[in-house]
Amino acid sequence: MSTADAAESATTDTTGAARPPAQTPAATPGSVAERAAAPTTLPAVRAGGLTWRGARREDAPAILALLNTTGEADGLPFRVALDEVTETLAAPYRDLDKDFLLGFEEPDHGPATSILRAYAQVSAPPGDATVARAILEGGVHPDRRGEGIGRELLAWQIARGRQKLAESALAARHVPAWLVVHMEDDAPERLGRTYERAGFAARRYYSFLRRDLSAPIASADVPDSDTGLRLTVWAPELDEALRLARNDAFRDHWGSQPRTRETWSEYRTAFMPSWTSLIVDDAPDTDALLASPDTDAETAAALRAGEPLVVAYQIASKYEDDFAVRGYTFGYSDNVGVRRAYRGRGLAPAVMAAGMRLMADDGMRYAALDVDTANPTGAVGLYAALGYEKQDGSRMLTIEL
Repeated sequence: MSTADAAESATTDTTGAARPPAQTPAATPGSVAERAAAPTTLPAVRAGGLTWRGARREDAPAILALLNTTGEADGLPFRVALDEVTETLAAPYRDLDKDFLLGFEEPDHGPATSILRAYAQVSAPPGDATVARAILEGGVHPDRRGEGIGRELLAWQIARGRQKLAESALAARHVPAWLVVHMEDDAPERLGRTYERAGFAARRYYSFLRRDLSAPIASADVPDSDTGLRLTVWAPELDEALRLARNDAFRDHWGSQPRTRETWSEYRTAFMPSWTSLIVDDAPDTDALLASPDTDAETAAALRAGEPLVVAYQIASKYEDDFAVRGYTFGYSDNVGVRRAYRGRGLAPAVMAAGMRLMADDGMRYAALDVDTANPTGAVGLYAALGYEKQDGSRMLTIEL
């Protein structure tokens, strides 16, 4: 499991507050493009004497091997799967030549035996609406550390990130702009020092929680007062309704941005439809929802068209490559949310309990998830009440432009 989209951790409704305060920081003066101050050329990476080029789809196995070798050396509690790398390289909005930089060691007997020793990528999610983000990822093989490669590679990423922000759909807007990296709390100190020297500072903290599925699981029944609501599992005809529910649930979550149809199809290589629990409102008060200023345009169009309305959900995945690293099997809740108009009804515990039962029935030992420690909707307390306990943590670091 990679750290992609880590800022989008679980959100739920234990407080009953229909409208938590906005969590995105205010913009600073000047457009994104002005503040990005994008360089016209990118700094060269000369350290280590490697040969550098952009990425190709056929590089996926080499990138996978490098990422997992560095992950093992750094004690990361997860591993990346080949399908995840392949999916990243196939995303149509990523420019393989410009957004990736791969450094190869070429032995004396020719380039045919080149070995990937360093890797970097920069992505700017196309769905960003209120915050412009450039997300930086990469690594240097343990055998080639201490040569200055990582420092120069990070400088390249920052420069390319500034270019991506200046080229983004938000370039002319006066909204926050961030360069973003993610790091495990117990990552090597040298990594933290490298980020700090480059100007990054920790802005958000996340906890990885797990829950023993051998312990009793509470009822997954939808509250009796909500007779129009139906608990079900994911089906293809509900996927678009699920995307719209996710966007509504996360509008008041710090730093979270809408998922477009294009980005929604990503990060699904480990998706488990049979563990993904949904609550659908088969008889919504359409007039009231359409009259509400909280109803977004896409949801309004779906309501007028008579499309299904997902009101609460728990999206699950099975990251089998992480089982050996963690030392146990687990089902992972990638995302949990409740529509703003449906909060305070106890729907979050229902979808969570349903998901845990499905995972347990499939032989998983634990249920797991990551949660923003400053989640505004009471998620941390809910998970504690459901029996989840913290195992480790991570953080998001940013340069705010």
